Amino acid sequence: MYKIYKSSTSGLDELTTEHLEKGIWIDVISPSIEELTEISALTGVQLDFLAAALDDEEKSRIEFETDQILILVDIPLLRSNNDYDTLPLGIIITANAIITVCLEVNAVLADFSSSNYRMFSTFKKTRFLFQILYKSATLYLRYIRNINRRTDELEQHLRKSMENEALFNLLDVQKSLTFFSASLRSNYIVTEKLLRLRSTNQLQHLIKMYEEDEDLLEDVIIEYKQAIEMVEMYSHILNGMMEVFASIINNNMNFVMKFLAGVTILLAIPTVLSGLWGMNVPVPLADNEYAFFILIGIAAIISGTFAYFLWKKRMF
Repeated sequence: MYKIYKSSTSGLDELTTEHLEKGIWIDVISPSIEELTEISALTGVQLDFLAAALDDEEKSRIEFETDQILILVDIPLLRSNNDYDTLPLGIIITANAIITVCLEVNAVLADFSSSNYRMFSTFKKTRFLFQILYKSATLYLRYIRNINRRTDELEQHLRKSMENEALFNLLDVQKSLTFFSASLRSNYIVTEKLLRLRSTNQLQHLIKMYEEDEDLLEDVIIEYKQAIEMVEMYSHILNGMMEVFASIINNNMNFVMKFLAGVTILLAIPTVLSGLWGMNVPVPLADNEYAFFILIGIAAIISGTFAYFLWKKRMF
């Protein structure tokens, strides 16, 4: 599926393939091969540029030809149940159009709609590109803060009860931070490369940077750098939490084993005494009518003594 937009003074107009104009934005979401072929024929963009973002394993990079440039970045994605992921977003710039390609509808591009058409312009392709990158960076920061709040909630829950579900949720959070860390580093490299390419003669006709555009790109780089630092910090905190809770679980297990060992010792004492006096041979107190109560008393005294000793050794 794809839609063609063009900024105007009254809003964001949607065009058809029969009325293509200069300065359009083609928004492509989970396209078929036929749709990609049609877009390639309409714009002259290479098919492999259009299909690059459709592989969820693709890494962030920049590729360019004489008349087109591909900027591939990873954007954050919020799935159900506070589950975070990343997804490739391809941004292709030609002389007449800017094309975005993604596998799913996402929060990054959803912010560029007719409701806030004054905030961007499809004619200003370079600034539009940097605005998309800036939105991606700020969304990373928002999700990272959400992950931190989620971590605090799980920590409070785990302090009260060591449930497997909470531990699995903590593991999911750690996995999300790992995905974010790898994607942010790749995106940071792409933005720095864009800053270096601003003076490349062969790309000046595609990416024209004015002073405001350079300031916006520098803001994008700063945001990505801040997001990387936050991910590293929260990852260290989360790794420490996982190690602490693993140690607590081991300590709880050791306490349970010590308790069971102590109970086994205490139960073994009356069992040994009853076994000795239950043998079919002459034993002391065999003819005493109070022998049973005497043996119970002896077992209770010995068991009590051992119980006190084990309590002093903190086995209870």
